Amino acid sequence: MMNEQLQNSSLRAGTARREITTQDTKRNVIDPLYVKVLLLDDGKKQVAIIAMDALAIGGIGDLSDDFLPTLRTRIETELHIPASHVLVNASHTHPPGKILRDEGEVIKSTFDAVNEALQNLVPVKIGCGAGMEDRISMNRNLTLKSGKHWTIRHANPCPPDEDVVSVGPIDPEIGIVRVDRLDGTPLALVYNFAVHLLFADPQASVTANIPGVASKIIEETLGNGALAFFLQGAAGDIIDVGFKDFEKPREIETFGNRLAISTLQAWKKIQTDDANLQVISETIRLPRRTDIPRRIEDSRREQDALLQTLRGTSLNFHSFLSMYLKQQLNPDFPADYSYAYLQAEKIQNETPREMDIITQELTSKYLRNIRVMERLALIQDDIATLQRHQEINRESGEQTIEAEIMGVKIGDCVLITAPIEILTEVSLNIKSTSPHKSTFMAAFTNGYMHYGPPASYYDKGGYEVTECLLAPEWEKLYTKTAKEIIAKL
Repeated sequence: MMNEQLQNSSLRAGTARREITTQDTKRNVIDPLYVKVLLLDDGKKQVAIIAMDALAIGGIGDLSDDFLPTLRTRIETELHIPASHVLVNASHTHPPGKILRDEGEVIKSTFDAVNEALQNLVPVKIGCGAGMEDRISMNRNLTLKSGKHWTIRHANPCPPDEDVVSVGPIDPEIGIVRVDRLDGTPLALVYNFAVHLLFADPQASVTANIPGVASKIIEETLGNGALAFFLQGAAGDIIDVGFKDFEKPREIETFGNRLAISTLQAWKKIQTDDANLQVISETIRLPRRTDIPRRIEDSRREQDALLQTLRGTSLNFHSFLSMYLKQQLNPDFPADYSYAYLQAEKIQNETPREMDIITQELTSKYLRNIRVMERLALIQDDIATLQRHQEINRESGEQTIEAEIMGVKIGDCVLITAPIEILTEVSLNIKSTSPHKSTFMAAFTNGYMHYGPPASYYDKGGYEVTECLLAPEWEKLYTKTAKEIIAKL
C-alpha cells in the first residue's frame, strides 16, 4: 500500500496526446482514437492519468495483459513516476476487429505523451463538480415477472413486453475535474460518465464513439489547447437508449452533443483553487467462481424442457403470418367481411366461428413456439459464454485473480478505480457512502477481468453474471477495500 500526502502545495499539470488509430486502410474510420495524458505534480509526487480510446487495458481487444506492466515499467524507469501512480482507463469503445495500432507502437505513443506532459508542466488551479445527463443511458437488465433478469443484447432477442416489470438503475452523474492555468484559461477537463460504447454504424466503423464526439466539442469550446479526458464509469450494465432501434442510424452525434453540453454547463459553475494531491494504490485478490458447471447443467435442463414443448406445430411461418395478421386487423371478424359472419349466423351456420377457434389455437401455439425459440437462443449463448469463462479460469490454474484498486484525490474530488466492468449498483453503493464532496468511479482501469455484478444478481440470470470470472464474494472484498481507500484519502 502507498499513501502519500502533501498539504497546501502548489500543484502543476501538463497534458499531451497521441493518435493510436489502426493504420489498416481497409477499416473505415469515423474519427481518430487517442491516448491522452494528464500529468499532475505537487512537488513531491507525480500522478499520470491516462485516458485511452480502447476496448480494455488487457484481457480482451488489441492490448495484451503485458501492455500495462510494460508501459509502467518504462515510465518508472525512465521518467521516475512510480508504477502505482499511473492510472490507465479504457473508454471501452469496441467496434469489431482491430482498432488500434500494434501494441509496441501504442506503448511508445503513450510513453511519449507522458514524457511530453511532464515537459509541459505549468502551475494550475483545480475545481471539482458534477453534471447530470439522463437522456443517453439506460440499464440493459430488464427484470421479469419471475424475478429473473433478461439482458438487452444483439446476441439475443428481447423478452415479451408483457413479461417485463422494470428496468435497472443508472447513474446519470457526470463527474468533472476542471484544471485551469493560473491566468484562468482552461488546460484540461476530466469528465467521468457511464455509457457502454458499442458499434456506431452497420459497417462497424472505427470510432471513439459518444465521448469522441463529446471531447471534440468540449475541446473546441474551451480553446487554449485544452484537452478533454473521458474516463469510463460503471458501465457494465449500461447501454445507450437507442441500442435496439433498427429503424434509424445510431445517434452517436446526438448523444455526444448531449454529453458535451451537459458537461460544459456544469464545468462553467465550478470554481478553481489551490489543490492538494494524494494517491493510494492497493492490490487484492478476488475469488474466481466455482459454480459454472452447475449453472451450465441448469441451463441444459431448461433447454431440454423447452425443446419438449415444441412438439405438435402444424403451421409454418407463411401460414402463421397470414392467419395472425387477419386476427390482429379484425379480431371480431378475422376470416371474412362482417356481413359474411352475419349471414352465416342468420342460417345458423357455426362453421366460421368454429374455424376462428381453430386458427386462434394454431397461431397461439406458434407464438408460444416463437417465445421458446427466443429463450433457447438466449440459453445457447449463455452456455457458450459460461464454457468460455470456465476455460479461462481453468487455464489460470489459480483460485483467485489479482485486482488493483487505485484512489486519487485531487482537491475535493476522489477517483476510485476498478479493473472490472462494474455494474451500476456496486458503484452507487460505494459513491453513496463516501465522505468526500465528489467521488467518481473509473472502471475499466489498470487491467481487465470482465464483469463485476452485485452478489445479489448471481441467481437472476443476466448476461453480466454469465460473462463473469468472479465468485459472488468479490463484491464484498472489492467494496470493503475501495471504501477503506476512499476514507484514507
